[in-house]
Amino acid sequence: MTIHTVGDTAVLTGRSLRHILRSPDTIVTTALMPIAIMVLFVYVFGGAVDTGTESYVEYLLPGILLITIASGVAYTAYRLFLDLSGGIVERFQSMPIARSSVLWAHVLTSLVANVASLVVVVGVALIMGFRSGASVLEWLAIAGILILFTLAVTWIAVIAGLSAKSVDGASAFSYALIFLPFLSSAFVPTETMPGPVRWFAENQPVTSIVDSMRALLSGQPVGGELWVALAWCGGILIVAYVIATTLYRRRVG
Repeated sequence: MTIHTVGDTAVLTGRSLRHILRSPDTIVTTALMPIAIMVLFVYVFGGAVDTGTESYVEYLLPGILLITIASGVAYTAYRLFLDLSGGIVERFQSMPIARSSVLWAHVLTSLVANVASLVVVVGVALIMGFRSGASVLEWLAIAGILILFTLAVTWIAVIAGLSAKSVDGASAFSYALIFLPFLSSAFVPTETMPGPVRWFAENQPVTSIVDSMRALLSGQPVGGELWVALAWCGGILIVAYVIATTLYRRRVG
């Protein structure tokens, strides 16, 4: 990025963040569903699930954080679709603004909004009894994983926003991302699942990401799962970025 691009991105990111500040219900809505799922599983189903840990909320939280991000990035696709259909992107293209700054502004806005939602969810988890033995470095590692995952799925959201034909279609992709943690180790150990489901759960990205964060939160050795999680996030990020930028160039070129 050049200094010109960075400056343009900062201005457009400020514009998007002001929209969120004027509509704080976006963050509340993003956090509300994951919190409801967490409350439901901890207080209704938690007693029937044997995870081998004393506190089910501690076992559950990493998956809930990923669901929070998955529900939050739907707004990125929605806002990008509105900008494209409303003609504001075409207006930006007529100005001396770096073309890539439009996409990066939406991506950075998604990152800020999702971090705020994650803080809210962790706060509720603390009220529900969540405690962690993680050190400062382990918390920083968890933050890094969540940021990388957010960037990866946000670029998927950009693809959805660029290719959607309707407002509903722009955000519909997020349902698959929200559902994916249910077919992972986020809620129950994969050992309890039937054969084909267990194979899928153990070989999809959410399980390695959840297991890595769970180990870090409990202060346990992470092992190779961390590198698998980073590889998944990095690979998805690169592929989604290339596809998104290619679609954007075709859309506005």
